[in-house]
Amino acid sequence: MSNPPIVSPHRDTVDSEAVQVFLNSFHDTLCTQLEELDGNARFLDDEWIRDAGGGGLTRIMTDGALFEKAGVAFSRVTGTSLPPSASAHRPELAGRGWEAMGVSLVLHPNNPYVPTTHANVRFFRADREGEEPVWWFGGGFDLTPYYAFTEDCIHWHRTARDAVAPYGEHLYATFKTWCDEYFFLKHRGEARGVGGLFFDDFTGDGFTHAFAVMQSIATHFYQAYAPIAERRRNIHYAQRERDFQLIRRGRYVEFNLVLDRGTLFGLQSGGRTESILMSLPPQVSWQYNYQPEPGSPEAELTSRFLPAQEWLA
Repeated sequence: MSNPPIVSPHRDTVDSEAVQVFLNSFHDTLCTQLEELDGNARFLDDEWIRDAGGGGLTRIMTDGALFEKAGVAFSRVTGTSLPPSASAHRPELAGRGWEAMGVSLVLHPNNPYVPTTHANVRFFRADREGEEPVWWFGGGFDLTPYYAFTEDCIHWHRTARDAVAPYGEHLYATFKTWCDEYFFLKHRGEARGVGGLFFDDFTGDGFTHAFAVMQSIATHFYQAYAPIAERRRNIHYAQRERDFQLIRRGRYVEFNLVLDRGTLFGLQSGGRTESILMSLPPQVSWQYNYQPEPGSPEAELTSRFLPAQEWLA
């Protein structure tokens, strides 16, 4: 199935409606692609309205042939005052009405040899009568393997580079470094995964340019992930690999609940809890002071793959 069409505003003006047109199309297209990739399960739709303004559509797939749990959500919410997570570093936003919209997804596969992945693309706008709007785009995609393969990491990062290369030769290096630094569990001193792209507060060379960057990142996500999932989905695994997957999922939960700005913004702004926490895996475990056996494939994840590195060097 082809990607959603790229949407361009008529002029280089801030066009929220054009952003929503693209996001709705991307949401629909990606869910169809993921159903075809899974080959068995289908998404269930959960449409919701936010009392304080706005709403969204959360789609959840469970117990599939490939995905134990997959969530893809669109939301467009509005408000009259910003929560602390958004206004602390942008005091000029105080007193402005705002809207935030985006598509976010997390895929938790059954097979431990298939990575978990996260992606989102979002747009934020704050208005005050008589003044120019304050706006930006954000998002990206990142990969969290349990048993990693060099060729998968290279493919992932090559696709990430290709997504942004037409819009600035510096963008891949900038967004990759930002991703490495953002998806890092400071309390454990380790990365959540092997990185990808992350950007926030991005205005680029104007609205049209920044919007095009966001769209390209969105439409390259499936190209980055699907070949990896297809290569690894039929690898045999036993209880040892499953146990390790559940332990590493615990790191994923720790990041989302302790450090993720999107989770904090959603909860502080009165967002819909079920949709905000859809990213959490269905099963997870914590073992006290777990240490992988030296020299094992489990130890190789943290010693070889998780430290930030230049995969395309």
